[in-house]
This record gives sequence, C-alpha cells and structure tokens, in this order.
Amino acid sequence: MPRVRCERCHRPENHCLCALIPQLDSRTRVLILQHPSEVNHALNTARLAALGLTNAQWVVGEVFDNLAELLNVPGYQARLLFPGGGATALEAESSTDTPLLLVVPDGTWRKARKLLHLNPLLAALPRVTLSNAPATRYRLRKAPGPDALSTLEAIVHALHTLEPQRSFEPLLRPFEALIEGQIAAMGEETFRRNHS
Repeated sequence: MPRVRCERCHRPENHCLCALIPQLDSRTRVLILQHPSEVNHALNTARLAALGLTNAQWVVGEVFDNLAELLNVPGYQARLLFPGGGATALEAESSTDTPLLLVVPDGTWRKARKLLHLNPLLAALPRVTLSNAPATRYRLRKAPGPDALSTLEAIVHALHTLEPQRSFEPLLRPFEALIEGQIAAMGEETFRRNHS
C-alpha cells in the first residue's frame, strides 16, 4: 500500500515539512525551471524554494514552449543563474535598479546543461554566478566541487547577495529537516560509511 503524501510538499504525511516552510517576500522574482527527472526525487529542493517564496514560479519540463512569456515579466530583467563564459558575479541591487527575474535551472549539471541546449532562449540570457558561496549543507550528495550547492542553497545565497537587508535563512529550515530525516532513516552508521 503506497504511503500517503502531503499534497503540498509531497513528503510522506508523517514527515510533512509544511510547518517549516516560510512565506517570504522578495524584490527579486525567481523562476525555477526543473528537469522532469528531479520532480519525484526525495530531496527536491526546488519545490521547497518555490513553496517558501511568494515571488517565485516553478515550472517542470525539458522544452518550455512558453519560455518567452515566462521570461518577459514586466518590471524585471531576466538573468540566468548558471556558470559559464561571460557570466558576471551577482552583486547587491540598489533600490533604483530594475529588479531581477532570476532564472534557475534545476537538475544535475548534465540535465541543467541539456535544458539550456534544448531552450536557446534560455541559453541566450545574460548569465550570473555566485561569489563567496558558503559550503553546502547538502550532506547526502557528493558535490562535483567545493562550491557546488543545491538549488535551494543557490537561491538563498543569490537572494542574500541581491537583497542583503533581508534574511532568507528560514528557507533552509525545511531543507535541513529533510536532510536530518533522510540521515535518520538510513541510520547514522550507514550515513557515515557512505557520505563522510
């Protein structure tokens, strides 16, 4: 018999994270484009980001037929949060700057690159990257490098950079609870053996 899942956070009902998910406003609009392979992943941090931010949109797909519409939000300038040639480091915005529509591809690095390849409009956006990124708290996945963050962590760091007068730290509470729950489910010994 399948476990009953929470309709909102998609976690098993006895591990629902909704009480920990904040409702934070931001000047920056966040558009998360998630590869379909990530949707049912137990550690879907993009869903947590979209649920915790009032000015966020989460779209799942490989080819986004309505991408021009998604990117052309009046009053915002779109930037792709993704490393690569010509990418500039994010900096704090002043209140006179046009707010950003921060476009965040979600998936493994390979799948995120595929999203860019399949959506030329996405690949053509000006790119921004994170600087001074903190160490990841994502202790359950092997990171490809020391500055690799989960989607949620990257969004939180980007928002802290763009809007330093606000705290987006509450977005990480459900993420940390999710990781602690996964570690508890596998057992401390198994966790240490596979992830230390």
